[in-house]
Formats: sequence, C-alpha cells, structure tokens
Amino acid sequence: MTPVPKPRPLNQPPAKAVEISAGPKRRLRQQFLSGEVETVRINRLLADLGISSRRGADELIKSGAVTVNAERAVLGQQIELSDEVRVRGEKIDLDEEKRYLYLLLYKPVGITCTTDPRRRDNIISYLNLEERMFPVGRLDRDSEGLILLTNDGNIVNRILRVENAHEKEYIVTVNRPYDNDFLSKMSHGVEILDQTTLPCKLKPETDTRFRIILRQGLNRQIRRMCEALGYQVTKLIRCRIMHLSRGRMRPGDYRYLSAKEELELLRLTKHPRDDKK
Repeated sequence: MTPVPKPRPLNQPPAKAVEISAGPKRRLRQQFLSGEVETVRINRLLADLGISSRRGADELIKSGAVTVNAERAVLGQQIELSDEVRVRGEKIDLDEEKRYLYLLLYKPVGITCTTDPRRRDNIISYLNLEERMFPVGRLDRDSEGLILLTNDGNIVNRILRVENAHEKEYIVTVNRPYDNDFLSKMSHGVEILDQTTLPCKLKPETDTRFRIILRQGLNRQIRRMCEALGYQVTKLIRCRIMHLSRGRMRPGDYRYLSAKEELELLRLTKHPRDDKK
C-alpha cells in the first residue's frame, strides 16, 4: 500500500480579508451585531462564524453539542446578542471579527473527507491547521484530487446545491477499454441509487481513460455509474472545482485561494459578501 504523502503548503494564509465594497446584501451577522436585526437563527449564526455549514450546525444541535445560556439548543432557535452560546463546551464569541479562509487541497488517496476525530484518516487531522476549517462536500477515500476547505459556513450549500449547476471535472481510468455505447450512456444518465444521473459531458483520452464533468455529487457517483455499466474504476482524480484547477499541484499539496480566485468564488456562488448582483 502506497504511504499517504505529508501535506505541503504552497503559500501562507492571506494577511487580511479580500476587500469587498459594502452593499445592501451584507452578512446577516453584521446586521445582527449592528442592531439592524434583533435575533438570528442559530444554524445560520454558527455557519457565519465558521463553526460548520448550516446542515452541520443542525447536526451539532441534534446531537446536543450546542447550548444556549446553559440549556440545550433546539433547531430553529433564535439567538440574541446577549445569549451565551457554547459548542461542545467551548464559548463562542458572537462579536468576533471573522477572517474567512478558502483552501484548496490536492487530497491523496487514503484520506477521508470528514471532520470526525474518531477516524484516524480524517482530513482535518491530516492537515493539522491552526485555523478551524471543514471540507466543502466530499471526495471518497480511494480517490485523489481537489477538495475545497473553508471556515465560511455560508458558502457550502451554495456550492453543493445541484440547481446551482457548479461544475466538477474528473479524470477517470477504468479496468478495460470502453466503447461509444458506454460514453453515450454515461453522458445521458445512468440508473444508480434509485435515480437517473443528470446528463454530463465526457471527453475520451485513451481507450481506458476519459474526462467527465458533473454538476451533481451523489455518493461515489462516478464509480457507481461505471459499475452499473460493467466497468471498474481503477483511478479517479478530481482535477477541477468550478474555476479552480489543479495546475501543477501534487497529492498532499495545498494552497489558499488568491484574491482573484476568492472574488470569483463569491461571484459564482452569489455570496452575501459579493454585492455585484
């Protein structure tokens, strides 16, 4: 078994947040802190603070890991600025000035995209960063390639929602030569997980390797699609997420997004921090 390469930083976190002019669609937490709104829903607040995504915040609340004024939080609870919020016993500073970070990792085979500390191969322990971050989506343990991590909980669903049609590109190698029928069925949709996958783009490279561009992210989707047609995936590399490409990155490499890349990410996701709508 090939050992997992150690993580290699290609740059340092930005010294300051990307400058974005203030507009009418400011973050809810900023309105909360300024008194423009008196309360905010707890899952959105935790997402804006970079604790987790909104869905992740709901899971934390369900598990009892979140308390408000020493009492167990409930889903949909409204929070006031004077409330004491704790996550796993740690007090959360509601008026902390947050620096949002976006990191691109070339995940090697053998690392699992989870924040669960019970998994020794979890992506957070692998990177061992000072900043608290979490992965946007997943890339299965047996695959390699790009995965975005952030402490910006608001951006997660904006990237992952199928209706937003954000592209992810993969290089796939299968165990035997494929034919035009295989390419046609893959591109038009394959029955997996009790549904038909959305149409996608394929580009042949060799008789066993092709590129595929997806706009949805079902669990182990490409592997399941190939298996449904009688093929086994022997290697899978995610080489692009939206406008973010692998370039010369190798397994274990990671870098923080440039200011230009971050601005484009906010624009593509119609993020509250981008007021150019």
